[in-house]
Amino acid sequence: MQRTDRSRLLWIAFFVTPGLLVVGVFILLPLFMSLFNSLFSWKQLIRLDFVGLDNFKKLFTTYPYHERFFNAMKNNLTWFLSTILIQNSLGLLFGYLLSRKIPGAEFFKRMFFIPVLFSIVAVGFLWGMYLKPTGLVNSFLKLIGLASLQQPWLGMESLATPALIAVNIWRWVGFPSLVFLAAIDNVPQECLEAAYLEGVGEWKLFWKIIFPLIIPSITIITVLTIIGSLNVFEQVYTMTGLDGSPNYATDTIGTLFYRTAFGSVDAGSPEIGIGSAIGLVIYLLTFCTSLISIVFTQSKEVQI
Repeated sequence: MQRTDRSRLLWIAFFVTPGLLVVGVFILLPLFMSLFNSLFSWKQLIRLDFVGLDNFKKLFTTYPYHERFFNAMKNNLTWFLSTILIQNSLGLLFGYLLSRKIPGAEFFKRMFFIPVLFSIVAVGFLWGMYLKPTGLVNSFLKLIGLASLQQPWLGMESLATPALIAVNIWRWVGFPSLVFLAAIDNVPQECLEAAYLEGVGEWKLFWKIIFPLIIPSITIITVLTIIGSLNVFEQVYTMTGLDGSPNYATDTIGTLFYRTAFGSVDAGSPEIGIGSAIGLVIYLLTFCTSLISIVFTQSKEVQI
């Protein structure tokens, strides 16, 4: 091997090794430890006998684990669909409107993105207070003469998860807005000018030209949405606690994992084996759905 080739390989190793170490220590190692721990029975923090897939069987078929798990999955699916349909659609709309250079566009860019910078713990704590029966939201409704709309927003099973999702959308809608804005601004001007010369209207211009060309950005936002929706934890924890109250209506697989691994679903003692199984399921769901999303959206990409 020539000296220049050896030097080049050393430089590559120098820059790549820190990244590989981070991935190995913080992603691969916990993943394999979760897999390993899920194959054993546990008593508190003491690993006992090898049980194979028995923890997964308990998770999917044994009460109360299967009931709690599928209920949490339903809530995570609600988060995902709401985020995709509402948050990302609003982000696409806002990004498109801002790209049209509407009056005050620079101001709105900053206003949309400010909530993204807030700590999720601070956001959850403040909105938890705002949504109390005596909180800011109900007080404002009373002030404007809509006292009939006052609700215990986090205390009703039918309203708790939608309220959490609404707060999440308020916080995050600025991120896809700016991503889509950047993507739309990078659409080649010659394509738009040619469309205008052909007399194409705004609606057709968006769906036939702009939308296909920003699919790479849509792929990124979709994957991030999948990851975020399957890993919801901090906001639920700070706003409604770990018990999924009211009556498990706000439970997610993240809070269920925490409760199971560090304090059993019913007995109060840790179930590390089943908790590790839940952690592995979260990873597999995230990986598989993200991969499907990437393959599907990439098939729709348009090459210029």
